Amino acid sequence: MEFKPHAYQEYAIHYIKTHPVAAILLGCGLGKTSIALTAIDDMLHDSFEIRKVLVVAPIRVCTNSWPDEIRKWDHLAGIRFSVAVGTREERYAALKADAEVYIINRENLPWLVEESGLPFDYDMCVLDELSSFKNWQAKRFRAFMKVRPRLKRVVGMTGTPSSNGLMDLFAEYRCLDMGERLGRFIGRYREAYFAPDRRNGNIIYSYKPLPGAEDEIYRKIGDITISMKSADFLDMPELVASEYAVTLDDGERDVYESMKKDLILRLPGGEVTSANAAALSGKLSQMANGAVYLDDGSYTAIHDKKLDALEDIIEAANGSPVLVAYWYRHDLERISERLHKLRIPVARLDKPEDIRRWNNGEFPVMLIHPASAGHGLNLQGGGSTIVWFSIPWSLELYTQTVDFSARARNPRPWPLSTSRQKVRLTKGLSRH
Repeated sequence: MEFKPHAYQEYAIHYIKTHPVAAILLGCGLGKTSIALTAIDDMLHDSFEIRKVLVVAPIRVCTNSWPDEIRKWDHLAGIRFSVAVGTREERYAALKADAEVYIINRENLPWLVEESGLPFDYDMCVLDELSSFKNWQAKRFRAFMKVRPRLKRVVGMTGTPSSNGLMDLFAEYRCLDMGERLGRFIGRYREAYFAPDRRNGNIIYSYKPLPGAEDEIYRKIGDITISMKSADFLDMPELVASEYAVTLDDGERDVYESMKKDLILRLPGGEVTSANAAALSGKLSQMANGAVYLDDGSYTAIHDKKLDALEDIIEAANGSPVLVAYWYRHDLERISERLHKLRIPVARLDKPEDIRRWNNGEFPVMLIHPASAGHGLNLQGGGSTIVWFSIPWSLELYTQTVDFSARARNPRPWPLSTSRQKVRLTKGLSRH
């Protein structure tokens, strides 16, 4: 297929080529992968500025999005690439292959740097989903910083750079510029731009930006950053959000309230206990969905109200494909069991083949987990309706899953008659 970049894509491609360190903060659907690959192709085969590139990305993005983009566009046909995922032997073989672009999942970055024994002789590195490097204590961050001085070029790409606040930017930008703009130490970054917020004596639970800190941070990183919102460049139909309220009966609500009050619940199958408020929140979320894990690791059903509501929504879809987002393992098992009884074909998005079959319209219902399907996947071909059986705590996972399930990574206008629907099931007192 011929690649005809939009004006903003041409600008981003030029930006990457002219900035050895670049943060490409583009909203979902703006084509970050094709932008990066076009810039890489130009620097590999036209200007000869680089010869070997490492791409670090979520595992499904490694195995699907990057290879698919290279194969899709005519101008990228000359790129030799190798995907280093799988067993140790498969990764070794892939990294030793004759290629120009090596794609590895972020979980294996510490292995590549610290255990593989292979030379780290890459000229350029692309951190796809830069937000996954926001934790300065994580192994992947520490491993990357060991080899960062060897790289001539680094590109970080994400649509959600600070989903949990400005504190996230410290580690992300240190990966890019080694601390030149926001500093090398998290303590000094906090002191310069933040003040303690929630605390208990000397224990500080959270920080809030000082007056003017946000503008100052943006000013410091502005020379290596471009940021674009999807709404400014994509002609998309309105997102229609519908809330399907699910009400518990008196007995089910009494069970929920008892757990909420006492932090312990005795059920016929066993006990459910919560050591603290965080654990209690998780248990209540499970109960709101209809089941809860017992202390022995098994689970017991509390109600089927959400399953009944999901059945109604799928029936109302009248054959249109529906994505169902779940969070807990028992959600997956109970939804699958209900749909099998109804003889509704259903699959779990787990393998590259599942993505292809969903986009080809082979399944009326596909079950997805936001943590594995929220970044960089192209799911819009199979349908435009997503039902949130469970709502995740992470706003980043929520927004990424909605955007990538309903938007093309390479923007094009949708028919005005097409609408996108997002249905959230709620019930009782739980936010879920």
